Amino acid sequence: MAEESSGPEKTDHEAKAERVRSTRITRLAAWKRLGRLSGPRLTRGNVLAAGVTMLLGLALVAQVQSTQAGDLEELQQEDLIALLDDVSVRADALEDEVRRLEQDKARLADGMNDDAAAEAARNRLDTYQVLAGTVPVKGPGVEILVRDPEQELSTTTMIDMIQELRDGGAEAIQIGQVRVVASTWVDIRRDTFIVDGQTVDAPYRVLAIGESSTLAGALSIPGGFTDNVRRNGGSVDVQERDEITLDALHQPEPHQYAQPES
Repeated sequence: MAEESSGPEKTDHEAKAERVRSTRITRLAAWKRLGRLSGPRLTRGNVLAAGVTMLLGLALVAQVQSTQAGDLEELQQEDLIALLDDVSVRADALEDEVRRLEQDKARLADGMNDDAAAEAARNRLDTYQVLAGTVPVKGPGVEILVRDPEQELSTTTMIDMIQELRDGGAEAIQIGQVRVVASTWVDIRRDTFIVDGQTVDAPYRVLAIGESSTLAGALSIPGGFTDNVRRNGGSVDVQERDEITLDALHQPEPHQYAQPES
């Protein structure tokens, strides 16, 4: 009877031991799987995710740097809207110019009559005369009065003013009695403002023809010309005008080096 009872007891013991071993194996397998999941795996999905994350990080850094460089984080919503409007107006103007040039080219290529060719030539001449500052012009724009009682304005600041007006779409600019053209240079010598070799008396009166609201917005961008003048104790008064006249003319000088290619 003892031998018969020892068989079942041994079987129960072995079954219990088997369950313990199975539990341990299951736990070990689970820990190994967890380790594989938590550890790095070089799969196509991981590589793609890492690449996207890196690109997003670089884009974010570039955006932050650009924002800090341009002081855009200080702009209010209305300032950002005005800046976007300025860019849109400038882009539309450039697109219109491209379309007009393409139309002129197409008409010339199609062999249009002499009258149409003469009209196109006159239009081109008018454009070039305005750019060269050899004819008086009138149109909407802004009148700017710059006061510098502390005489702290620098040459760079005045160049910034011209550049901001050009960026705003100014088609013609006049400072004092000097017409601003492509070759115009400015300087400040012994607290005297000089444009193309001519002295401009203070306060400085500047006229610019273009979209008046766009030009005014270009001069009011934070960190730009107006802010620089005010930081140095001066003031800038910008008045939008429905029509102003630029009567100062530029006298072109013969080019010494640049000649048209025949």
